[in-house]
Amino acid sequence: MAQKNGTLSKYDLTGIREDLSPIISNIDPVETPVYSALARVKATNTKHEWQTDSLANASAANAQIEGDEFSYTAPSATTRRDNQTQIFSKTVLVSGTARAVDTAGRADELGYQVAKMGKELKRDIESSICANNAKVAGDDSTARELAGLPTWLITNTSFAADGADATGDGSDARTDGTQRAFTEAQLKSVLQLAYTSGANVDNMLAVMGPYNRQVFSGFSGNATRLDRSEDEKLYASVRFYVSDFGEIQAVPNRFSRARDVLLIDPEYAQWAELRPMQTIEPAKTGDADPRVLLCEATLVVKNEKAHAGVFDLTTS
Repeated sequence: MAQKNGTLSKYDLTGIREDLSPIISNIDPVETPVYSALARVKATNTKHEWQTDSLANASAANAQIEGDEFSYTAPSATTRRDNQTQIFSKTVLVSGTARAVDTAGRADELGYQVAKMGKELKRDIESSICANNAKVAGDDSTARELAGLPTWLITNTSFAADGADATGDGSDARTDGTQRAFTEAQLKSVLQLAYTSGANVDNMLAVMGPYNRQVFSGFSGNATRLDRSEDEKLYASVRFYVSDFGEIQAVPNRFSRARDVLLIDPEYAQWAELRPMQTIEPAKTGDADPRVLLCEATLVVKNEKAHAGVFDLTTS
């Protein structure tokens, strides 16, 4: 078929309005399961401190003779822990013209950019909480850094033969070992350690990267899986794992280290804020509007025995 002579087509027209959808599509992930689970507390200094304590080991040999004189054992002192507050920030500068023009999908370019920065900042915080990063006190030329959760865990852990726990006070990072496959036996071993240490396994979130989340769903326990033919669905995911010591919930996390599985009791971890998340409006120095989104805070690991970790895992 050929176009008939004299036909005015779209290709001949001028003044066609653009067809721009008012919807802005962004599928970048914003879920921050660990950061969202932590209670917020107030910090009053850049070095935030707390104390931990423990009970003496139980002894079945605690038997005394009649009339015996009391003997006294010096009580153990509490242990003082600390972490450094870290300053997180995002900045944006939008010209007056960019705010004045008619934009699709948002009423104001500056407001849109600030909202996007808030999501980005939460992702950065989540990554810092889960990082194998030692605390840094900082100085006039060095930024302070908080110690991430993996650096605190030393009691209820499983790692490769050439890996090693950190000191456990946030002052140094874990030694990463040769990566190995994530197994149900590793999970059960740290849950047993956690229970023995006094942790409440029922409170734990098992936070892991997407690959090991799929591995986790392959753990069989002692159950026989059933597929429901009536609803035409195949159930291939395990969300909860009921162990001998309690039930844990598996949570995928895109921003934790893919080689780690962190078992976290949110009751014994906090986010201590020296300066809660806020939007700052610096003075204008030209025909543009500046904004700074800022937060200064740190991770509090109230007692590392309440948590557990399986480390040095393969990620593909």
